[in-house]
Amino acid sequence: PPPANAGRVPGPPDGGWGWVVVFGAFISIGFAYAFPKGVAIFFKEIQDFFGTSYSEIAWVSSIMLATTYGAGPISSILVNRYGSRPVVILGGLLCGIGMVSAAFCTSILQLYICVGFITGFGLALNLQPSVIIIGKYFLKRRPIANGLAMAGSPVMLCTLAPLNQFLFDNFGWRGSFLILGAILLNCCVAGALFRPIGAATAPVKTQATEEGKDALKEEVTKDAMEMSSPMNITMETKTEEEGGKGCCEKVNQYLDFSLFKHRGFLIYLIGNVLMFLGFFAPIVFLAPYAKHIGIDEYSAAFLLSILAIVDMIARPTTGIIANSKWVRPRIQYFFSFSIAFNGACHLLCPLASGYTGLVVYSIFFGLAFGMVCAMLFETLMDLVGAARFTSAVGLVTIAECCTILLGPPIGGTLIDTFGDYKYMFIKCGAVMVLAGTFLFIMNYYNYRTLAKEEKERRAKEEDPKSVRTENEGRNNWNKETAQDGPELEPLREEREGLKKEVNGT
Repeated sequence: PPPANAGRVPGPPDGGWGWVVVFGAFISIGFAYAFPKGVAIFFKEIQDFFGTSYSEIAWVSSIMLATTYGAGPISSILVNRYGSRPVVILGGLLCGIGMVSAAFCTSILQLYICVGFITGFGLALNLQPSVIIIGKYFLKRRPIANGLAMAGSPVMLCTLAPLNQFLFDNFGWRGSFLILGAILLNCCVAGALFRPIGAATAPVKTQATEEGKDALKEEVTKDAMEMSSPMNITMETKTEEEGGKGCCEKVNQYLDFSLFKHRGFLIYLIGNVLMFLGFFAPIVFLAPYAKHIGIDEYSAAFLLSILAIVDMIARPTTGIIANSKWVRPRIQYFFSFSIAFNGACHLLCPLASGYTGLVVYSIFFGLAFGMVCAMLFETLMDLVGAARFTSAVGLVTIAECCTILLGPPIGGTLIDTFGDYKYMFIKCGAVMVLAGTFLFIMNYYNYRTLAKEEKERRAKEEDPKSVRTENEGRNNWNKETAQDGPELEPLREEREGLKKEVNGT
């Protein structure tokens, strides 16, 4: 006989091989988030080489980030269809191909295609599968696992910032892109660690039940063919309607569009779309800003390393705090505070004078940035649940890609227009403070509404009058069914016989 747990989906192990998966996600997520920021080290030299403006060179990072987020639905569909492992391996190959091709570019437009689109799409195939598979391996320890995996971004940024400056000094930006293309192939190794969970053969009981269902379907169809002409017309009409619904059901199988009716999901989506308008621009322009005020190249690159070191500590620490019994039930408030704190850092940045002031700004910016990134996906999973998380990530990222695409170029335009970086920092700070305030207020409203709905549901369940009304309605329905007459008795007996055969199988 089949085992007692046959046909059941195995639960998250919350450990074991899951920690190896976290390490693979650490590498994959680290490259996906850190690479678009680390490549900004080459922007000033590429800008001089091609004779472009700040806004034109900023499109390289913007296109890469927007493609990474905008390709989220494609990545989610591929993960649902083939699993995380092959998708991440394919993404690593595309990243390597994109950067190697960029080394031979002769115009800024070709850089947009190679670095922006090809490498960005490869990073998208690294990001979503890594986040999704952590949700399959962890439940109780999920905030900690997410915090450790997200720590890959600051670790990679801390490493890439000085490494890119060293590569540029020794090999130029073309030689550096060749080497970086080879380094990005390590994402393929990370993807190989993503072993599918519960990859076992189909249980015998499940197969037998499916065969019984097929047999029942064949017998019912044969009986329906023998019925009268009007019944045949009705069956054909129903089949046509089901065929019309088939396309929508197939799309919904991979992307659950019913999430747009989910109140918490819509609040999260609107707040994040607004937040990303000012989220990445300060990092993209931090090193160029330091060079603009007369700081040498290595000291400017070291600012990104300082930010990354603080970020590295902040992410797992935030994961531990978010997993505590005091914060996790209200994690949305903590997330809202982190976004507003991030914006406050940017608003105060123009007050920093000299290299010491920028170091202090980098420390606080790294802390705030790490707090936001550590909870970015945990808060979404808290709202929609693990079952709908794959679709939610895909829908959120494609909505966010528009503001991610526009954020750095708008900042570059402000720099070109006023000749000063402070207006870019003020714009980013104001937008993020507004986003954090919006999320805090709307999450408060959402929590109050959910508590009210839960209270009404419990009152309805405890009301004996409503229970009695439901029981009376059920009894009346049974009486009406019994009075249908003897002419329907053979059909009922046949249906019961078919059900018993399936249960016996």
